[in-house]
Amino acid sequence: MVENDFFVLLAMLLYFIVVLTIGFVYAKRSNSSASEYFIGGRGVGPWLTALSAEASDMSGWLLMGLPGVAYFTGASDALWTGLGLAIGTYLNWKFVAKRLRLYSERTDSITLPDFYSKRFGDRKNIISTVAAIIIVLFFSVYVGSCFVTVGKLFATLFGLDYATMMILGAIIVFLYTLVGGYLSVVVTDFVQGMLMFFALAVVVVGSIAWAGGIDNTVAFMQAIPGFLSGSQIAVPALDETGRQLVADGSPVFGPPAEYGFVTMISMLAWGLGYFGMPQVLVRFMSIRDAEEVRKSRIIATTWVVISMASAVIIGLVSRVILPTYFGTQAEAENAFIVLAQMMLPSFICGVVVSGIFAASMSSSSSYLLIASSSVAENMFRGVFKRDANDRQVLIVARFTLIVVFLFGILVAYDENSSIFSVVSYAWAGLGASFGPLTLTSLYWRRTTMQGALSGMVAGALSVLVWHNLVKPLGGVFGIYELLPAFVIALAVNVVVSLLTKPPTDEVQKQFDTYMQSGEGR
Repeated sequence: MVENDFFVLLAMLLYFIVVLTIGFVYAKRSNSSASEYFIGGRGVGPWLTALSAEASDMSGWLLMGLPGVAYFTGASDALWTGLGLAIGTYLNWKFVAKRLRLYSERTDSITLPDFYSKRFGDRKNIISTVAAIIIVLFFSVYVGSCFVTVGKLFATLFGLDYATMMILGAIIVFLYTLVGGYLSVVVTDFVQGMLMFFALAVVVVGSIAWAGGIDNTVAFMQAIPGFLSGSQIAVPALDETGRQLVADGSPVFGPPAEYGFVTMISMLAWGLGYFGMPQVLVRFMSIRDAEEVRKSRIIATTWVVISMASAVIIGLVSRVILPTYFGTQAEAENAFIVLAQMMLPSFICGVVVSGIFAASMSSSSSYLLIASSSVAENMFRGVFKRDANDRQVLIVARFTLIVVFLFGILVAYDENSSIFSVVSYAWAGLGASFGPLTLTSLYWRRTTMQGALSGMVAGALSVLVWHNLVKPLGGVFGIYELLPAFVIALAVNVVVSLLTKPPTDEVQKQFDTYMQSGEGR
């Protein structure tokens, strides 16, 4: 291993300097107005939009969480989750991106909660306030998952204290988000998206070669019951402490469990989350020209499919190379880092593992920025001080950054946290709260303010209740909470909209004009 290796550290330091420089370069422009700070003045090109959307979305979950699941229980969970996300990515770009770009500009909205309120003529900003609260709640958890990634990265690489390294990495993310705003986030996301892609490609090719080639690798994995099956899942045999048993130098597995249709649908349901992910939807709002959405869709979908396939392969192959190295799924999330240390020269290793830090930085910076914009623009200026100027809004935004940053550190303080588990909870919360609302806002004229608000709250509460009270019952109730919560939120939205008075003539006229112009098609 290359603990405390000078060249690894040098490569990572150079990377830090680059991203912090980007933040300072864009500081003057970003601070010129709230629109520039929050959505880059709607002037972001298709490549930057596509890669920043996907890099901010995938985070360290792609390079650590997904390989960790594949390592510990085999292909099924990772495969079906990845497939759901790939489908969700394409459908979101296909059916939401262009409409949201055009409609948000028509309503002069610079944040997602702002769009929801203006879409329904909510002059009291009730919808945007509730949306802002939900965003802060679940994004604080999301930020924590990114900080877990950072802490595990440095602790594994250099053998340093997890908590100290987690806080140090979190401070770096906080600083360049604080200074540079949206444009710094988008440009660094582009750099980070390219770096993540490079890191995955290098490690997946190197790991297969290290394992002795494709034939030997596949033969080893086939010997583990259910490890490569899409309809079964490998079941590690655990001791009383919850660690996998080892016998004669080999990992011990029990009989494989069936991976039924309900479970497959549960994992595919991850794709539904995309319709409600603020960090992705805000990219749609900021793209330079709605006609460039198609190009961004091709770039984004290609990046996602190749990157997720590579991450799953890395997790599977790491079981061949390091069969007993990790005793728990939380530990297995370090597989990418350990493989990079084993296979690569020090400086290249530093560049590659910077991809993990890149993923965490791109995501956590987006979460911090969206949470702060929601509070500052939608709660502070939208409710408490309607005559606030941009300077006052930016001050509140930065104060919110600090609060979410500190809460994220609190969430991440336990080094045994599973990145995959933390992300799945926040993903469900945001997807169920905003996914049905986004779709009905863009496609259904009859949606009312009461229906939108009720559906949004129902989605958030359903995730909390299902995850904590219903899911532990197991069986059919063990399904991923996003699916039932999404259905409940959509049903509540529709039913309440039909039971309440139709939208005002002004709101309906705005929707009709938008659709009849052909721009919304």
